[in-house]
Amino acid sequence: MSVSVVLFTSDLRLNDNPVLHTALREADRIVPLFVLDDGIRKAGFDAPNRRAFLADCLADLDAGLRARGGHLVVRSGDPADRVRAVVTETGARRVHVAGGVSAYAARRESALREALSGTGCALAVHDGVLTALAPGAVTPEGRDHYAVFTPYFNRWSSTGLRDVVATPRKVRVAEVDSEPLPDRADVDGVSPGLAEGGETAGRERLWQWLSDGLAGYEDGHDDLGGDVTSRLSPYLHFGALSAAELVQLARREGSPGAEAFVRQLAWRDFHHQVLAARPDAARADYRARGDDWHHDEAEFTAWSSGHTGYPLVDAAMRQLAHEGWIHNRGRMLAASFLAKTLYLDWRLGARHFLDLLVDGDLANNQLNWQWVAGTGTDTRPNRVLNPVVQGKRFDPRGVYVRRWVPELAGVDDKFVHEPWKLPERELARTGYPEPVVDLAEGRARFERGRGL
Repeated sequence: MSVSVVLFTSDLRLNDNPVLHTALREADRIVPLFVLDDGIRKAGFDAPNRRAFLADCLADLDAGLRARGGHLVVRSGDPADRVRAVVTETGARRVHVAGGVSAYAARRESALREALSGTGCALAVHDGVLTALAPGAVTPEGRDHYAVFTPYFNRWSSTGLRDVVATPRKVRVAEVDSEPLPDRADVDGVSPGLAEGGETAGRERLWQWLSDGLAGYEDGHDDLGGDVTSRLSPYLHFGALSAAELVQLARREGSPGAEAFVRQLAWRDFHHQVLAARPDAARADYRARGDDWHHDEAEFTAWSSGHTGYPLVDAAMRQLAHEGWIHNRGRMLAASFLAKTLYLDWRLGARHFLDLLVDGDLANNQLNWQWVAGTGTDTRPNRVLNPVVQGKRFDPRGVYVRRWVPELAGVDDKFVHEPWKLPERELARTGYPEPVVDLAEGRARFERGRGL
């Protein structure tokens, strides 16, 4: 009897999972294994929101496997050690895993190869499972990655995607011991509005989005109050949904909204190919600008708690605290305010986002932060987003602000993005703070620090 191990990482799904599909095709029995990785916890990436969402994903994955005659095996510790133990117990001849793009994923792959050496068991790494297109699938002539999105998108759009593979009908499992599944209820510090995780919940949201949201996405994706984005990013981050399948489903719909949505999925792939080529960009400037960052703990606290005195920024940060998720336009504005108005180091903001975001993907989070901070791939590195202008444009009636900043619920529309213009007594009654910094002062601080 031949046995293969399927090491699940960020591909927690049964549908369109080439790792699982290949293992089932080549072996009589498999071990569907997930390792609760000590390294992720020690590195500080084991945030409560993601841990709770992960528990949902694993429970749903286990239920799906059980419906097909199998079950998920869970173990805790170092992935290489735990995989080697399973290989020894079962005599497995191959371990299958999805390829990652971070430095940590590369170290994990290297450790797996070393742990399996001498066992007679091979490691098979499957690229293009976590993204629509594998990170190295398209490259410019003479370089290992694209540094500008538009030429990348043009090549990406003209490159064929792999075929979507079907959900397995039956899963035969080699029996080994398993630890209990983690439970969301055991996780402390979870955001009260955190979405439900798992492939089942993700696919329900996907079909609803394709039916009701996709066609209007081009016109409505920046409407903060309308909240018409897909909210699929957490499911993509954990691999509960397949990026390749989403692209193909959207392309079939063929509307301008679908085209705009596909473009966003291409941005996700773009950031993954950048990080794959430059793993250090998770912590170091992709393009150094000589920044002399400002330091002010009080200002950072005001930003992170949603009390800057700028309603749209505060609404975004309070949404993050409550849901573990932020509308994309809100992310951009909050990031610009920290890095270019307060002129605080983008790494502080990226770390705070990773502490709370359920979709806290290293490639997208860090490289989006760098894009906004002007140290990344943005071709206009010194642009500054004005929170008042952005509010009037993308939340003109203050729907988003009033949803997350209840102090301003009764404020007239003309003051909702500039409450400091209210009569002093009226502003005091709201309890809303004065601006932490004047916008002109913030811009001057940024320009001095960057030597403009």
